[in-house]
Amino acid sequence: MWKLRSFVKPYWLITLLAPLLMVLEVCMDLSQPRLMATIVNHGVADGNLALVWSTGLHMLGVALVGLVGGVGCTFFTVKAAQSFGADLRLSVFEKVQSFSFRQLDTFSTGSLITRLTGDVMQMLNILQILLRQFTRETSLLIGSIIMAIVISPRLSLILLAVVPIQFLILYVLMKRSTPLFRLMQTRLDRVNTVMQESTTGIRVIKAFVRAAFERTRFGKANTALLDASLSSARALATSGPLMTLILNMSIVAVLWFGGGQTWSGSMAIGDLAAFIIYITQVLYSLVSISNTLMNISRAQVSAERIREVLETEPDMNEPVQERHEAHAEPKSPMAGCELEFERVSFVYESAPDQPVLENISFKLLPGQTIGILGATGSGKSTLVSLIPRLYDATKGRILLNGVDIKEMPVEQLRSQIGIVLQQSILFSGTIRDNLLFGKPGASDAEIEAAAKAAEADSFIRQLPEGYEAKLGQRGVNLSGGQKQRIAIARALLMRSPLLVLDDSTSAIDLGTEKRIQCSLQDLMAGSTRIIIAQRVSSVLHADQILVLDEGRVAARGTHEELLATSAVYQDIYRSQQGKETALHG
Repeated sequence: MWKLRSFVKPYWLITLLAPLLMVLEVCMDLSQPRLMATIVNHGVADGNLALVWSTGLHMLGVALVGLVGGVGCTFFTVKAAQSFGADLRLSVFEKVQSFSFRQLDTFSTGSLITRLTGDVMQMLNILQILLRQFTRETSLLIGSIIMAIVISPRLSLILLAVVPIQFLILYVLMKRSTPLFRLMQTRLDRVNTVMQESTTGIRVIKAFVRAAFERTRFGKANTALLDASLSSARALATSGPLMTLILNMSIVAVLWFGGGQTWSGSMAIGDLAAFIIYITQVLYSLVSISNTLMNISRAQVSAERIREVLETEPDMNEPVQERHEAHAEPKSPMAGCELEFERVSFVYESAPDQPVLENISFKLLPGQTIGILGATGSGKSTLVSLIPRLYDATKGRILLNGVDIKEMPVEQLRSQIGIVLQQSILFSGTIRDNLLFGKPGASDAEIEAAAKAAEADSFIRQLPEGYEAKLGQRGVNLSGGQKQRIAIARALLMRSPLLVLDDSTSAIDLGTEKRIQCSLQDLMAGSTRIIIAQRVSSVLHADQILVLDEGRVAARGTHEELLATSAVYQDIYRSQQGKETALHG
């Protein structure tokens, strides 16, 4: 947790004021039993009513000062903790945004959500506890011991026997509980992952009547979390009763020995009452500190999980800016890019013996179009994911305008690429908001031009609110084809030199797809294009076509060349022509 102290530094003043004000409140609380002893010993015993009134007013004034300290501490504690939590949450979110796809594959979505919400909340709560409750109980513990010794050094020997036992119990509990809290957080990750998958895939679950299976899957994760929670609870179950037992035994011992001193006249009854109050505060403070230490133990696990995210360095290393000033300015929009793959290979870290791409080489000149065909799992989507560095190539180089993309700032690289991924991802908000995701400052005319080119303008205008129509989460209130057309329009709005369409018309009929292709020729004239498709008709007019098979280039050339030379391409073409003939026949 100490390594997260940098997030507290901006609020050092209020973080310092909060415990100081709490110490003020504790000092006022510690003076009350002594004042009470004065009333008993000299006011009540001597019948001095004036002393009772004056001391009583003194106690009231002390209480009011303590109230000011307590309220001030609470105010500054909440402000410091909430500000700390907000900054920490933002930093974790920004760090996650900088991760590559490989790193996002390492941290599950459910785990990242838990770290961003539950773990950050744990840190926020522990800071509040440290500034207020822990400060109070620690100060009260030390102050009460001092006051008890002042009243009766002999009776204070009881504390000398009890306090070490209490601290030993706390040490054992912390050693046992920390691993259990770590296991509990891990299993909470699993619960959140299953919940997230079930929520996003609820339509598939209902369509395949798999609700019972999902209930079982969630039940197993939930039961595992329950078992971990009960294990940690059992480890802590004895702490409260054991501390209370020691407290009660200590009070009995004080009454036994202190009562004898009172009868002998060596100790005033008011002092005995004050001593009992102080020793009770000592032991209750230890009980409270034990609970705080358990919270610290759990927060330590959360701190480690947060640090794991914050200390993970993005593997998309940015180049030294000075070395690349010559490449700092991207080409003007629609000028087209030259793209070259030089013997590129790629494997996932989880399966190093199963290459996804092997020895891919091709060159695409500015303004040209390349089509990529292949069976499912042949590596098409992975290939285009390497261009904006969503993943980094394992071997080989990718050159954009003659520059290795690893030597370009990632933001500059991606600003030159408009990409429509295989899965159309839309965000909550209006259709206009989703389109502006590609170019925040676009005018209405630019938005409508891009939507018309993507064949989206007509259905958008049919909606009651048009471009201001609200979309549900992930665009659930649109059809698959409508979502794809909005995603295409979003990419077209960028007017990027390089346009990548990753099977982006799979849910669109052939007629609409042809109209989109014609619009692309006009709106994106001069751009370099990469089109991944399942249908040969989508890439018929490409300058070159790559046919991928199990991560290798099985054939390359124009449509006519491949028809004449590639048996694989001929089989694909004939099978699809037969389907289209049957469809239109």
